[in-house]
Amino acid sequence: MMKDFMMIWAGNLVSSVGSGMTAFAVAVYVYQGTGSATWVSIATLLAYLPTILLSPVGGILADRYDRRLMMICGDSLSVIGLLVIFFSVQTGDFGIPAVLLGVTISSIFGSLLGPAYKATVTDLLTEEQYAKASGMIQISGASKYLLSPFLAGIILSFSDIKVILLIDMATVFVTVVAVALVRKHIPAVKKAADDFNFFREFNQGMKSITANKGVSSLVWLMAFMCFFVAFIQTLMAPMLLAFTDAKTLGFIESVSAVGMLVGSIIIGIFNIKYNFPKILTISLMAAGVFMAMTGTTTNVRLITVFCFLFFMALPFINTCADVLIRRRIPNELQGRAWGMISVLTQVGYIVAYAGCGLLADYFFAPMLMEDGILARSIGQWIGTGEGRGIGFMLMITGISMFGLAFVFGSTKSITEMRGTANEVDVS
Repeated sequence: MMKDFMMIWAGNLVSSVGSGMTAFAVAVYVYQGTGSATWVSIATLLAYLPTILLSPVGGILADRYDRRLMMICGDSLSVIGLLVIFFSVQTGDFGIPAVLLGVTISSIFGSLLGPAYKATVTDLLTEEQYAKASGMIQISGASKYLLSPFLAGIILSFSDIKVILLIDMATVFVTVVAVALVRKHIPAVKKAADDFNFFREFNQGMKSITANKGVSSLVWLMAFMCFFVAFIQTLMAPMLLAFTDAKTLGFIESVSAVGMLVGSIIIGIFNIKYNFPKILTISLMAAGVFMAMTGTTTNVRLITVFCFLFFMALPFINTCADVLIRRRIPNELQGRAWGMISVLTQVGYIVAYAGCGLLADYFFAPMLMEDGILARSIGQWIGTGEGRGIGFMLMITGISMFGLAFVFGSTKSITEMRGTANEVDVS
């Protein structure tokens, strides 16, 4: 079934490039229109919040109905949000609020896609192929940071966000066709559509996580990781735009994100099979160090190197957590489990997105202006002025990520995760 998985993956790759271009363009559009990191963080929050909150619903549906059909519906309906953004920019009548509305609509329908895509991996592949598939999935995820910023930056240098939105809409059709072709000759497992009880299904999804101490510990660890990663995702653009332009920003993000592609390719080629807990902890600690170093300088080349290394560590983190969890949850619970895991882990994103922009604009930025309270101390090392407060934030979050990985990763419940049995009992 690897051939069928690859077709779905290829469609998702194209869609990922399109959505990544839109995310980049929206961040630049909002920042240029407001000059505020807070508004950028709000836009990022609205792009993730509905998907995160609705993931349990998407997960329950993925366990009861055709997962491939859900992927088609989720991707197709997300175009509605893109149209809202397009017409808002085209007419210029509704401004930033309409753009935020469009982002939110796309995110709502995206909640149907994630859990179904995750569960489809278990449908199509054997356990020995999980790590390889995880690496491939992360290659498509890396495209948002690898190809998308570079392409979007070039387009924005001679055109505007409308062209990018049209391209993103076109990529949806590629994804839908790929999934539809696979769906034609893979009989979907018939799901029981009767006796539906949302709260019972919700409880089973939660119990599939809490019944295993190792799984629940991993979920907590990944929630904290998401919290820290959200800072660099949200604040990198405002920090760099303080001393460079959108084209250069796109180039920097693309080149630095080659690291994520390299990490994913290494996993895909060598197919990690052992020492998942150890690799997870070491990768988290390394990512924390590289994040902290990113905030120490305004040198574009050094920032690119540190981001490259940071993104290179992420596929190892995600793959190890993915395999360790997937092995311990039965296939019939995969949709519900991944829906709940998405909510629980990505609460970290929500908290960070809601607060990091405000912290950057009103707390850290003033401290590292030329007359700020840290200008003669920390400022002597990392510099002062626009964007340096964000740099200091990245230093703090990177150090915190390192420390938490060291403490959490050494807990017995994670280090002793062994075996391949699906051990969960939700009866």
